[in-house]
Amino acid sequence: MARIAREIRQLYAMCAAALVLGRADLDGADEAGFDLELPVFTVGQAAAIADIHPQTLRQYDRVGLVTPQRTEGGARRYCLRDIDRLVQAQRLSQSEGINLAGVTRILNLQEENRQLRRQIRRLQAAGEESVFTAGRDGDIVEMQRSNSARMWRRAIRTQTRALPGRAPRRTGIDPDSKSVVLYGFGA
Repeated sequence: MARIAREIRQLYAMCAAALVLGRADLDGADEAGFDLELPVFTVGQAAAIADIHPQTLRQYDRVGLVTPQRTEGGARRYCLRDIDRLVQAQRLSQSEGINLAGVTRILNLQEENRQLRRQIRRLQAAGEESVFTAGRDGDIVEMQRSNSARMWRRAIRTQTRALPGRAPRRTGIDPDSKSVVLYGFGA
């Protein structure tokens, strides 16, 4: 993994400290341009930032509560999302008395909720038509916009195709074609 510049590490450390103190949240860090998945912190740094014993971090990793990324050598590296999960896990388990299985479930649901809010904001901010497709698992997903897709839609709009069973218009398209193109417009 490439080394991260000292200034960037310091910015991430300040952001992590703000997360721990409750002065920031992951949504705000994301909007500010921080990469929430960038593995910046070692076990010792993450433990110091979150005020948690390093052995607790290892235990959380073993039970799957907070699973940090690994370097090629196998060392754990924590990101901002991990720091946030560590702080919330400590609060839920110590202050609220929730067991680790419950904490894991709560944190996973919170993350899913945050991702859905982020997706809604992105869709609302788009302000233009979107293209959707079915993913491998059957879920409907938004496709990344590209110039080739825009040119393809523009070409479709300028060419009309007759549906099967209708008399073909003079469009230069094969009247025996069974092609149908469907596309939607954004609100």
